[in-house]
Amino acid sequence: MDNKSYSLMFTLMVPKDSNSFRHIYFTCFLFLYLLILLINFRLVFVIITENSLHEPMYIFLAHLCINGVYGASGFYPKMLSDLILDSYVISSHMCALQTFVIYSSLLSEFTILTVMSYDRYVAICRPLDYHSKLTKSTCLKLILFSWIVPNCCGIPAALLANLRTFCKYHIDKLYCDNWSVVKLSCISSFVNNVYGYIIGVMFVSCSFIVVLSYIKLIAACKASLENRRKFWQTCLPHIISLINFTFAFLFDVMYSRYGANDIPESLRHFLALELVIVPPVFNPLIYGLKIKAVRRRVFPTKKL
Repeated sequence: MDNKSYSLMFTLMVPKDSNSFRHIYFTCFLFLYLLILLINFRLVFVIITENSLHEPMYIFLAHLCINGVYGASGFYPKMLSDLILDSYVISSHMCALQTFVIYSSLLSEFTILTVMSYDRYVAICRPLDYHSKLTKSTCLKLILFSWIVPNCCGIPAALLANLRTFCKYHIDKLYCDNWSVVKLSCISSFVNNVYGYIIGVMFVSCSFIVVLSYIKLIAACKASLENRRKFWQTCLPHIISLINFTFAFLFDVMYSRYGANDIPESLRHFLALELVIVPPVFNPLIYGLKIKAVRRRVFPTKKL
């Protein structure tokens, strides 16, 4: 029977000792999801309500937080449902949707971080031109760019992965991703590889923009104590977020493409979950704690 004529069902990886620890897993995942919602929406709310934070840097930060919630919502509700029902299956249509949501959010995060690096470059290296270059219109265009391009890239990737003939139906991961689905197919993955390399080249070019921005930033910081102060206060959180995201993404790529059968199962679970846990939890904490203007409002302290 043609498997494109009806909705296929895939099985997902079952958490280790799920029979014994299912309720503990559920509590942990629920806590993480609520924590992600709380800290990200808290930061967004503060940025929206505080007029002093209506600056391009904070607007981009708000979109980074919204994107983190969007990506997390592609994983946690499904995972919580699986734990409640003790049933780790997903239809091909929902698998395609989950793949699109998680990976479009990851690509969006990278483009938003790229836009934020450009913002910091203009703020520190060309401060007199900051408000003329980063106008409301320019900020809107950059935000639209950081959302539209990743989503346009994510749709074909999800379709290419799921509109195939499958010979296997088990995904060795707690959620769907492109490469895990492609590996189940009976036919060649040549087209998927080519498309993946094209997307890779596009986003590697974004990384060159980030590197170039920071080369110029470091050069500018050598000449001015004020620039060094700005760099450590506003650029350090961005660097930490970028490194954090890059390592999480590389872990995910290595895990998905090259497998992990020769490493302990607990580490396999960690590698599979790092992308949906680490960035959405740590990004708002890093910015909220490091940037003074945000910290004073997100974590207010009473004066005695």
